[in-house]
Amino acid sequence: MFVPDVVKQQLAPTGILRAGINLSNFLLVSGTAADGTPQGISPDIANLVATTLGLPCELISFDRPGKLADAVNQGIWDIGNIAFEAERAQTLDFSHPYVVIEANFLVRHDDDFLTNQDVDRAGTRIAVSERSAYDLWLTDHFSQAQIIRASSIQAAHDLFLDKKVNVLASLKPKLLEEVANHSGLRMMPPFTAVKQSIGLAKGKAESIAFINALIAQSIENGWIAAQLETHGMTRKLGIEPH
Repeated sequence: MFVPDVVKQQLAPTGILRAGINLSNFLLVSGTAADGTPQGISPDIANLVATTLGLPCELISFDRPGKLADAVNQGIWDIGNIAFEAERAQTLDFSHPYVVIEANFLVRHDDDFLTNQDVDRAGTRIAVSERSAYDLWLTDHFSQAQIIRASSIQAAHDLFLDKKVNVLASLKPKLLEEVANHSGLRMMPPFTAVKQSIGLAKGKAESIAFINALIAQSIENGWIAAQLETHGMTRKLGIEPH
């Protein structure tokens, strides 16, 4: 793929592509190498961008997506692998998504929630991973329910399993695990879809166009699907293996 000089200048002014990686999404960072380097589709896509640029890649790890987003103008990373969300789009430009993950509510069988909108009422307590894309979505769209923000995905799940809240908002694959492992639970239909994308500081239109073309090519030629299967994410995301 042809790479204009302006794209290299925009994406890697130091000569190294520094990629911000959100460690909290277990679907995109599914493990670590012996030296502690994160592994998964998110590091893979960062390395693909660097390889296409003909440059080395340095992974910059963040334990929360909000911290990654906050660092956009601090000169720490050049591309940030983070979910698109309207609030974040005020300070970042986003590529097209390379993976879309559904977010759902988990409730108990005897609760009277019939639709997702039923959840948004006084007295409902929803556990959610703080500053995740679906937390931001709930903040924008729900006005009656109380949103209880936990420090991680697992911490949000623990609040629900410990019965400190009556609804859990989380990513579909992990909710399916809870349904399989605990009786008396049911999952509601998706309330939003999380678009896993590449974020850039504002004002890099040529680089966004380049990354969009690379993502489109990687989806079309099966590279994304192959990487997901390699990391054991195909079935968890509900994707039919090739």
